[in-house]
Formats: sequence, structure tokens, C-alpha cells
Amino acid sequence: MLSALSIRDIVLIDKLDIELSKGLAVLTGETGAGKSILLDALGLALGARGDAALVRPGVERGMVTAAFELAQDHPVFTHLQEAGIEADGEVILRRIQSSDGRSRASINDQPVSVSLLRTVGAELTEIHGQHDDRAMIDPKRHRALVDAFGGLSAQTANVAKAWNSYQQAERALIEHEERLERAEVERDYLEHAVAELQQLSPESGAEEALAERRQLMMNAEKFADCLNDVETAVESGNLEAQLNAALRKLERRQADASGKLNDIIAALDRFLVELGEVKSGLREAQSAFVFDASDQERVDNRLFALKDAARKFRCRVDELPAVAERLEGELAALEQGSGHLTELREKRDALRNEYFAKAESLSAGRRKAGKNIEDAIMGELAPLKLENATFHTKIESGDSLASEHGIDRVEFTIAANPGS
Repeated sequence: MLSALSIRDIVLIDKLDIELSKGLAVLTGETGAGKSILLDALGLALGARGDAALVRPGVERGMVTAAFELAQDHPVFTHLQEAGIEADGEVILRRIQSSDGRSRASINDQPVSVSLLRTVGAELTEIHGQHDDRAMIDPKRHRALVDAFGGLSAQTANVAKAWNSYQQAERALIEHEERLERAEVERDYLEHAVAELQQLSPESGAEEALAERRQLMMNAEKFADCLNDVETAVESGNLEAQLNAALRKLERRQADASGKLNDIIAALDRFLVELGEVKSGLREAQSAFVFDASDQERVDNRLFALKDAARKFRCRVDELPAVAERLEGELAALEQGSGHLTELREKRDALRNEYFAKAESLSAGRRKAGKNIEDAIMGELAPLKLENATFHTKIESGDSLASEHGIDRVEFTIAANPGS
């Protein structure tokens, strides 16, 4: 119910706050007292079209705030939840109208569009007047009235839930069919690309390792020449034998030299040990730089093949393993797609059957409720001297009308006089 109405600077009203209690509230007054202004102000808060003429002369803007106390199951909370607006029992609509024609709207102090304000306002109030449209004669609301009269709210919610599940399954099926259709077009490409990458067998870090190896091979001869020079110097004459002989002589006289030969003997000993290490390392290095033209060709071919593949698949060489894994996955999905398509189609069909079963049950409940409405209203018409009038709840049903609301189109029709 409307619990409070606050008006600031609207037409002739400077400031007005009205609090309403439960029950019937009646505002009376002479012509020109401002009754219509109150309705215009309330309409502004409910989402009616804004008008700069509503702003009191001499001010920049006017404002109307309408507060409503609602039951927790009121349908307006569904709209607010979908819009991300928090509400708990009380809903406050506010509209600010500027004198330049612009207006702003909010619900519970959160900015909203006028369209949402209008939607929420239509759920909260119904204004009847000589020249106003009445919700009762709007066919869009007749289905909801039948459902409310027949106590079909729970069935309506179940139908909506079944519809959403059915539609989700339908979308999943369509998306998978489109994916398979695209994949079928690309099957030849996928098979060829997967085979090519499997044969190439790319590995992470391969480009760097091959480039380094190739660089060494290209300079192998230069390295070998340098090592040969070292070998010539080390092996020239008989340096190692001469030094060994000299070391033995020194060692025989070391005891009588009062320690004067210790340092030179230790240095010669270290030198001979390191000389041996030089010769050993020299042989190992020379074997590493033996030039093999066929080996270099194999390295060049693999390095160039990896780079060609990277250009072809528009990625870096190190990304080729990931590309291969992705393409293999797409090809595998294509192979398995037909089976999954059958599963999705069976799930869609089952949910479709479930939806239509619930929708048909709801439709039967609506027809029963519609007949009860007809009888109830016809019982009210006779005392109003409309005993010849006819009222009918027209319900059209069919698969083409299927929606979250069921498979029915509901409309009230009335003929107040015979033959009309």
C-alpha cells in the first residue's frame, strides 16, 4: 500500500507530506483545491512522462517521493532483484523534474531508468479516472488476473522454471550444432595441421637450444684452429718430461735446503697437475668441435621447420606445443561431437515435453478459473440491471504461444447489451 507521499515544488505546492494508514483514505476539496495536482505528482513518481510545466514557477526543480509498504511476496521485488536493487518490505520511488525538461528517477535511492520506474509503478498502483487507461481492460494483465483468481501462482512459477530450463537446453543444442558445423568445414585443415605438428613434435625451448647449437657448428673450424694452436704450444719440445725430471731433482735435495725449495716444488707440482688437466680438456674440446656437415644440415632443417610452422600458425616457436594441444583437442571434440549432439538433443526434447506437460496442466487450470470468473461476474451483473449482458474469458492455446507464461493468450470480453 501507499504509505507516504512527499511533494516539493510541484505546480502550486511548495511543500506537502502526507502519511497514509491502512484502510480507505479519501481526499476531498473544492475545484482548484489541488486534488488533481496530487494525482499528477503521484503519476510523476510512478513513471509518467515528465513535463517542465509541473515545476513550480521560480524554482529550478521539483521532486516527488512515494513510499510503499509491501508484502514479501509482492511481484515488484522480482523486478527490483533483476535490476540489482536491494529492497526489504519498503519501496521508495523518487522522481526529480527539472525546469529545463530533464528528469531523474531512483528506487530506494539507486538511480534507475524511467522505463523501470514505470514498470514498477504499474505493479504498485492503479489509477482510475474519466480519461485514464485502466489496467483491468488491458489484455496483457488478464492472464495474471486469471492465475491469481484460480490460485495458480505455484503452477505458473513451475511453468516459468520449466520454460527457462527448456530454453537453456535449446540454446546449448543450437550452439553445439553451430560449433560442429564450423568444425566440419575445418576438419581437413585440423587433420592436416595436427598431422604436421605431430610429425614435427615441437618442444618448449627447442628454438633457443637449436640456435645455440647451430652457432657453435658455424664457428667450429675457428674454435678447432684455436685449440690446435694450444695443442702445438703444449706439446712442443718435451716440456712436461723436462719439468718432471727437474721436479724429481729438487725433491731429492729438498731435505738439505732448509725449506728454501718448498715453494718452487709446490708450484711445479701444481703446474704439472694443471698441465695434465689442460691436455685432458683440450682433447675433450677438440672432439666437441669436430665439424660434421650432415649434422649441421639436420639442425638447420629442424630450426627452419619450426620457424616456418610458427609463421604458419601465427605464434612463437615456443608456443607450438600449446597450439598442437589445442588443435588436437578441437579434432577430438569433432570426433566426439556427434555423440554429444545426440545427448543434447535428447535432453532438449525431454525438457520440452516436461514444459508442455506443465503448460497444458496450467492451461486446464486457467480454463476452469476462467469459467468461475465468468459465473462470478455474471452473478454480479443482474443486480446492476445488466441481466442481458455477457462476460466471457477468452483463452487461446497453442504451441506457437509458448513462453515462460505458458501456452495461453487470455482476454476478457464483454457485451453490455444484446446484439452489441
